[in-house]
Amino acid sequence: MRTAQLLSRYAAPMLGRARLNMFAAKAPITRLSSVSLLRGYATGNTKEQAILERIEEKRTAATLGGGQKRIDAQHNKGKLTARERIDLLLDAGTFREYDAFVEHQCYDFGMQNNKITGDGVVTGYGKINGRLVYVFSQDFTAFGGSLSKMHASKICKVMDKAMLVGAPVIGLNDSGGARIQEGVDSLAGYADIFQKNVEASGVIPQISMIMGPCAGGAVYSPALTDFTFMVRDSSYLFVTGPDVVKAVTNETVTQDELGGAKTHTVKSGVAHNAFENDMEAIAKLREFVDFIPLSNRESSPTRFTKDSKERQDPVLDQIVPADSTQAYDMKDVISRVVDDGHFFEVMPDYAKNIVIGFGRMNGRTVSIVGNNPLVSSGVLDINSSVKAARFVRFCDAFNIPIVTFVDVPGFLPGTAQEYNGIIRHGAKLLYAYAEATVPKITVITRKAYGGAYDVMSSKHLRGDLNYAWPTAEIAVMGAKGAVEIIFRNESNRADAEAEYVKKFANPLPAASRGYLDDIIVPSTTRRRIIEDLEMLENKKLTNPAKKHGNIPL
Repeated sequence: MRTAQLLSRYAAPMLGRARLNMFAAKAPITRLSSVSLLRGYATGNTKEQAILERIEEKRTAATLGGGQKRIDAQHNKGKLTARERIDLLLDAGTFREYDAFVEHQCYDFGMQNNKITGDGVVTGYGKINGRLVYVFSQDFTAFGGSLSKMHASKICKVMDKAMLVGAPVIGLNDSGGARIQEGVDSLAGYADIFQKNVEASGVIPQISMIMGPCAGGAVYSPALTDFTFMVRDSSYLFVTGPDVVKAVTNETVTQDELGGAKTHTVKSGVAHNAFENDMEAIAKLREFVDFIPLSNRESSPTRFTKDSKERQDPVLDQIVPADSTQAYDMKDVISRVVDDGHFFEVMPDYAKNIVIGFGRMNGRTVSIVGNNPLVSSGVLDINSSVKAARFVRFCDAFNIPIVTFVDVPGFLPGTAQEYNGIIRHGAKLLYAYAEATVPKITVITRKAYGGAYDVMSSKHLRGDLNYAWPTAEIAVMGAKGAVEIIFRNESNRADAEAEYVKKFANPLPAASRGYLDDIIVPSTTRRRIIEDLEMLENKKLTNPAKKHGNIPL
């Protein structure tokens, strides 16, 4: 069945025709019948024909998962099936399935008479925009996508193969959790997957797309992967469900409040982004994968752009307000520097005082971190530090250059931050930048105060190129606060404040000490960064030999 027909059948009433057009030209996998492929092999032999017919029967059963009734139920919830998700995610005709005939080996609680071919997960490999990826897609129509020993072994197999050849693993999660009938075998299956997640960390990118329930032990595999995305109103992540929460803590909470997409993209920071439905989620996932390398042995893909590397943007010369207390949006700066204004933001709804994401410079992927003065003046706090630190470590692990835009007044003061460990959490970002060996380019657009100046990829943390705009202010603290300390016994502090501004609230003192490589005209920022990235392409830097460092977790 063509993709357009398939989507029209169950999704058009829900999503509207216009939103389906982008998928209409993408045909699903053509599954050739085993009987057709081997007809020439079976030379009229009745026994061989019978075997082939049995194989085809099993293959057909595998494609139906839990059966048409349950497929219809999945569609009625506005969700795609496991195979439909793979069909849309991968380039047409590229999917090659593993272990389609696998069935569970449990014979307790009547399970010996209740087997579904494939055992609730579809696994294999294919391509996204011509690049190899491995994928597993849990099938909620088969035992609620619950994890059994064989189900887990299928997932572990694709992870092993992905590690072997150096390709990302994408997990499409839609599962009711551990299969209770299998007891400890299902728990062992989760632990096997967790071990693979840890071994693969920093070797191949791991991406989790939560497209249904994900509870109990199932949540820890996505938590171990590099990026976790969700679908609004149909996906949930929680260690224990609302009923258990009610029984233990006497709190009344809905599934969505406890573990829905809004909770994890806004409050907890567990998920990196959320999308409206399965269709948008898969389209965005394809876009996202196109930014990242296949493994730590590969470079990120290069994409053609008509955006000249010589392009200058005069708007940047005026984008920072003259009043240092006035806000502006750092995302406006970023979009004017990257190719074609295309910036894929990660965690856009969490800790908005810092911005992270991917863009391209002259066709090549770069990672971007920027304080955002539009939110809480761009201050560093616990959440923003942890958000940026994990992102920086991913980019360093996979050889993606880091461009940092700095406008930070310092770390957020107060008892709430101190009691919850701002020192330890802020040190995570410091550690991540100091440890990173990839090309690091920093642009200070305005404030760079106190310890936050050091933390934000400064020259002191092996920054390769550190620039400042003429509007930059690099100091221990702002002029008013400094004068109140230095001249606390003076009644007239206006002159002292003006003197402090003249001495420190500009980039020259830092530049005169060699802490800045140059003070640049803002409109030339794009050209300077691209030239520097080209110069740094063959950078080689290693950290001292060690088993591993001890990041302040």
